[in-house]
Amino acid sequence: MKLSKWQALGNDYLLVEQADLTQPLTPDAVSELCDYHYGVGSDGLLEVVSTDGAQAEIRIWNPDGSIAELSGNGVRIVAAWLARRSGAERVAVTIGARKVEAVVGKDGDIALDVGPVEVGEMETLDLGDERIEFTPVSVGNPHAVVRREPERGEVLRLGPRIERHSRFPDRTNVQLVRVDSPHDLTVGVWERGAGETLSSGTSSLAAAAAAVANGWCESPVAVHLPGGDLLVELDADGNARLTGPAEEICRVELP
Repeated sequence: MKLSKWQALGNDYLLVEQADLTQPLTPDAVSELCDYHYGVGSDGLLEVVSTDGAQAEIRIWNPDGSIAELSGNGVRIVAAWLARRSGAERVAVTIGARKVEAVVGKDGDIALDVGPVEVGEMETLDLGDERIEFTPVSVGNPHAVVRREPERGEVLRLGPRIERHSRFPDRTNVQLVRVDSPHDLTVGVWERGAGETLSSGTSSLAAAAAAVANGWCESPVAVHLPGGDLLVELDADGNARLTGPAEEICRVELP
């Protein structure tokens, strides 16, 4: 099996073409590949199902072997890979029913037109020993945005409790958000199926969309994550663009 390993602000993914697989991927196989001690190690796996010029269809695996509906960092990685492969500056990536377009700049940044981001009314979540206010957001995958100091200890404490709360039957991604200015957020991320991550594209989109909807910020919003910064732009109809870097780390051949 031939793989390449990529990272987007420290959010690392394995990328493999389905055509290079000797047998179909399974949740157990993905989990083993993503394990940092017994496998290659990554925050997830990007399976390229098919390509046609500057277009690709992909499947996104979480490191626990579950399927993700979307990954902003993952899709930007695929866009960078596809642009290099096809020689095109503008590429399109299909994930399930969603098709997103991306422009790969000469500076290495990838601008991804994600489409609509849906923001719900603020809710209160009962965790038993405390109550947490959060804003539900959908970027094709679920998010719970909490306005709270994004200290690592709080991310590790609250992330798994909110992720698996009964309010979210399919689990959820969690963001702790600090508003730094009308155009700046600092965000700590707990990803569904992955845990704490250095960065997350869809989490950045969710945090920025919630901040704009709640009047905390105005577009564009610079999202500051432990791994680096992403830029989120939102139009009047709630459509979002995500811009940030992605790069290849290495290529791997496994027996």
